[in-house]
Amino acid sequence: METTLLSSKGQVIIPKTIRSSHHWKPGTRFVVEDVQGGVLLKPVSSFPVTDLEKGLGCTGYKGPAKSLDEIQSAIDDEMARTWRKGQR
Repeated sequence: METTLLSSKGQVIIPKTIRSSHHWKPGTRFVVEDVQGGVLLKPVSSFPVTDLEKGLGCTGYKGPAKSLDEIQSAIDDEMARTWRKGQR
């Protein structure tokens, strides 16, 4: 267990081992919650919460819906094309 100090400015240093294990970089924002027995820090998500409907809109496809077989075939074709290109 690691310890830290509260500065006169109200700042707390999170030990490097904890920052590293969570991949927290300088500038990471946190939500601070007062919980029973202490304080909880949760990093603020870098991306806004969204739903599937809004996320699919970014694909840019405007045609008719494709079947799973058509999608799989297109993926297989692209993988084969990419693999052949890498063999040159």
